[in-house]
Amino acid sequence: MKMYFSKIGTILMAALIFMSCQQPREITAYVTTIDRSRLFDKEVFESGKTSDAGTPRIVYDKTITHGEVDGFGTAITTAAGYNLLKMNPADRRAFLEETFGKDHAASSMIRVAIGASDFCISDEYTWCDEEGMENFAVHPEDQEYLIPVLKEIYEINPDVKIIASPWSCPKWMKGKVDHPEEPFDSWRSGRLRPSCYDDYAEYFVRWIRTMEDLGFDIYAVTMQNEPLNKGNSISMFMPWQDQARFAKVLGPAFEKAGLDTKILAFDHNYNYDDIPEQQQYPLHIYRDPEATKWVDGAAWHSYGGHVSELDHIVAEAPAKENYFTEASIGTWCYDKDGVVGGNFPAILMSDFKNIVWGTLARGGRGVTYWNIMLDENKGPHSRHRGACTTCYGAVTISSDYKTITKNSQWLNMAQASSVIKPGAQRIEASGIPQTEDFIYAMYLNPDDTIGMMICNDTDEDRAVTISNPEFTINYTVPAESLVSLIWQD
Repeated sequence: MKMYFSKIGTILMAALIFMSCQQPREITAYVTTIDRSRLFDKEVFESGKTSDAGTPRIVYDKTITHGEVDGFGTAITTAAGYNLLKMNPADRRAFLEETFGKDHAASSMIRVAIGASDFCISDEYTWCDEEGMENFAVHPEDQEYLIPVLKEIYEINPDVKIIASPWSCPKWMKGKVDHPEEPFDSWRSGRLRPSCYDDYAEYFVRWIRTMEDLGFDIYAVTMQNEPLNKGNSISMFMPWQDQARFAKVLGPAFEKAGLDTKILAFDHNYNYDDIPEQQQYPLHIYRDPEATKWVDGAAWHSYGGHVSELDHIVAEAPAKENYFTEASIGTWCYDKDGVVGGNFPAILMSDFKNIVWGTLARGGRGVTYWNIMLDENKGPHSRHRGACTTCYGAVTISSDYKTITKNSQWLNMAQASSVIKPGAQRIEASGIPQTEDFIYAMYLNPDDTIGMMICNDTDEDRAVTISNPEFTINYTVPAESLVSLIWQD
């Protein structure tokens, strides 16, 4: 009799599990179309029990995972901070909630400059412009325009990760490019003096510790923004030979200070600015047994070359991490026939394919675009030669600091970060053949939700069925759109 009831109990339990698996699931979709009729529009629907007959099917298996993702976001420069702080506090809060709030775009990564960038308010600066590390202090511009914005972001999303990059060392640490120990009194170009390596490592340590004291955990630093660019309004030449040597000083300094901040190499273009001896820059550092143990990976920009360069890097250094840290839009790529943003459709799709998906498909851990917000005059920006005067922000704020126009970069970021959470792992998904114009990828988030991105760059709606053995999603992907889906598995 006991055995009989035991069998009945087992059958009932199995039936309950089966019925639970067949219960409709709530699916959230975010949709952006190139005709702008839908810009990160949210919709909620229920999963079905069966697939539509004849509909192409995508099947996924969350037991097979690949890599891990840290997040997506934009840069917070002091120029962006200036614009944000000019807004009405309620309007600013609403925008930051929409960007960083976990029930909205849920951006989880930002990039900041260590000192000035080419998008700053005052003259170029670092946090130690007077010679001697005893003169290190928070610079007033960052105190006024960066730190208040970061504090507000942290109130909304305290888990956001910060990647930080210097545009230059303090000028008193600079030497000439060809003779690094000879002093070089300019913000543009120059080279880190070997005799200042220890001081510069201490500069990084103090900057990170100060930011931590202010409440901001620094997830990673790059050793130099655009190390092969001598022409930016604030810049420094740092060839791979210098970064390899400096890594051997910076890494031990972090260890001594008890810092777990990641150290990233390079932080520049896929084509290495076409400098022959700098080709495959990070690999030279990885091949140095003393330097490589301190360097976690590399960061990349897309102003030259193609994301396929990462194929070579990953093939030789599969254990190293890769982050995409900067791309801007501007008049050179975004406008068309005299219309601001007239090239929105092409840029929205190409940036998703080459930057978001191009990075993730090669095991990249995160993506940050450039300025989160610039004004209608593409600023404010540095007044000095070399600063970008033709760049747009991820969003544009109107002259009354009220109306926000979401540009393609904000939308690309939101489509990814809304469904792929920090710690997500890519899972196996197959069935519908992927092409250049129809791409999809699925991720298992730490909370056991499934996030899916679909790029339909064709001129036809695409009906798809997404399924595993437990339930089915029937969805029609609009023509020329980006769609992101998320559901509890």
